[in-house]
Amino acid sequence: MADRIQAIDVLRGVTVALMIIVNTAAVQGTAFAPLLHAEWNGLTLADLVFPTFLFVVGAALSFVLDRYGQAGPSTVLRKIAIRTVLIFLCGYLLEWFPFCSVGSSGHLTLVAIAHTRILGVLQRIALCYGCAALIVYVWQLRGAVVFGIGALLGYWWLLHRFGDYTAAGNAVLKLDRLVLGESHMPRAAGVAFDQEGLLSTLPAIVNVLAGYLTGRFLLVRGTGQGSITRLALAGAICALVALCWSAVLPFNKKLWTSSYVLCAAGIDLGVLAVLIYLVSDGANRAWVRFLGVFGRNALIVYMLSEAGNSILNIVQPQGANWFNTASAAGIGAWLASKSGSLLVATLCMLLCWCVAYALDRKGLHIKI
Repeated sequence: MADRIQAIDVLRGVTVALMIIVNTAAVQGTAFAPLLHAEWNGLTLADLVFPTFLFVVGAALSFVLDRYGQAGPSTVLRKIAIRTVLIFLCGYLLEWFPFCSVGSSGHLTLVAIAHTRILGVLQRIALCYGCAALIVYVWQLRGAVVFGIGALLGYWWLLHRFGDYTAAGNAVLKLDRLVLGESHMPRAAGVAFDQEGLLSTLPAIVNVLAGYLTGRFLLVRGTGQGSITRLALAGAICALVALCWSAVLPFNKKLWTSSYVLCAAGIDLGVLAVLIYLVSDGANRAWVRFLGVFGRNALIVYMLSEAGNSILNIVQPQGANWFNTASAAGIGAWLASKSGSLLVATLCMLLCWCVAYALDRKGLHIKI
């Protein structure tokens, strides 16, 4: 049990570390290609971070849902509902933070609720967790498998039936415009589109279910060589099927296409298999302890990093980027380079790790 939990903590830690680096590099405005999201269709390292976090949410759920089951249905449903609402609320407030923006005159103006983004990363995590927890609690393992297959195929049909796979004509955009309105959607290049949209949350639930099924498998089968081989084989099959599927349904993170879900789940299975082997072989190694610190306080570390990026955006020089401004001032042209961007992003990640380490040393593991 300790090895299984630690391997999941390490995978969560890898995901959080990469998430901070990717998001910080995006704020800086320059980064190596693997740390940038695909413009539309395609798949990069950065595109795998979010679905992996959802996968880990599901894996962790498999270890706690049995404890939920010891209580009555009303208690379980209340716990799931409260956790879903709290995570969603944290995400909404994080999207709104720091609750003001720099106007054309350079003065701070309060961002009205009518123009806040409703959805986002934590909001998607909340919705996917809540739906997946209800599915596995009510319908058990078989129901999770049936729902997962139906969701991927059904979402593919919805995308094809009510739109296309383009940025301007997809069904995700149409539903969000109808339900949320453009004032509650982020804009890029003058176009309103939310890549954590309502409709694309449906296939994202499958990432959580894939993690849950993996966790249950480890609980039953253990972490021996046979289990590691089966996880790696299952991951390879998922990735191969996804690659074939992508010929008619491209990998697309912004639309969260079904082929993208299956590919990400396959990669996650393979990576977890490797981590279980490595953690079991050397659980006390420095890198295991380092990543485990991130994994045990993932939520607060992510919120800290995103709040920091928001503050940098609000206080940066008018019409400029902090890092390009520093370069122009002669502090170092390398700051605006890809290597400088990676170094600064890594330092920001390490700063967040120091906070997580301080919490871990005090035995404070902040969870919702």
